[in-house]
Amino acid sequence: MLRIAVPNKGSLSVPSEQLLTAAGYRVHRSNRELMIDDARNDVQFYFLRPRDIAVYVGSGTLDAGFTGRDLLIDADAGAREVMELGYSASTFRFAARPDTLTGATDLEGLRVATSYPTLVQKYLAELGVTVRLVKLDGAVETSVRLGIADAVADVVETGTSLRNSGLAVFGDPILRSEAVLVERPDLGADERIAFERLCRRLKGVLIARQYVMVDFDCPVEAQDAACALTPGIEAPTVSPLARAGWVAVRSLVPRERAPFVMDELWEVGARAILVTPLESSRI
Repeated sequence: MLRIAVPNKGSLSVPSEQLLTAAGYRVHRSNRELMIDDARNDVQFYFLRPRDIAVYVGSGTLDAGFTGRDLLIDADAGAREVMELGYSASTFRFAARPDTLTGATDLEGLRVATSYPTLVQKYLAELGVTVRLVKLDGAVETSVRLGIADAVADVVETGTSLRNSGLAVFGDPILRSEAVLVERPDLGADERIAFERLCRRLKGVLIARQYVMVDFDCPVEAQDAACALTPGIEAPTVSPLARAGWVAVRSLVPRERAPFVMDELWEVGARAILVTPLESSRI
């Protein structure tokens, strides 16, 4: 039975449960249970603090898990990233009082507050920079104002919290993070089969989220132009209509391009253009 860790709170929690549900797994909790047994899929789900998941997986206690790349690197526990999941994106950066520091090398000998000491230490070590790390559990942006740090290293989304604390980002991003699927390094044969099935299902959902199905009718003389606009993955499906001189076409189109493709299809003569979202796929 495959044992999978799922974040129990925070920005990783709901999207992870939604992804697993779309992939056919039962993860709904009626009473905030800490463990759910999905017998049909031969999987057990454990709901844990996001920061702890890489530790459980890396130690071999659990087989796989959903966490953030930043948390995975900071844990340094041996879990291996397998797949990007496309949500909970964030950028990890340094910040200090405006116009005081310009790059990571300026931090030499200074105090840096962070909730991710291992991640920051690794990054600075690669640059040959030595600092005094001040580990905090949260709200690191207040540390400079309160005098316990000269700079901070933290997740930056809009930068509003930093600006409100009188700080500005500087230097290159330390890390671009997002939700990732991780595995323990020594999965057994049975667990490997179940894990690969999980990966296929997740990829099927993630790919489906990137595309929509477009159906339309068009005159035969416009078929080549219309198909050039909707090449699909392999090729469009074209079928004759009962109306002489017309065909029906079905093809996959990138979701973000769909409104523009509909305009372009209309201009070449396509009609009855329909767009349908996808739930999952195997491509």
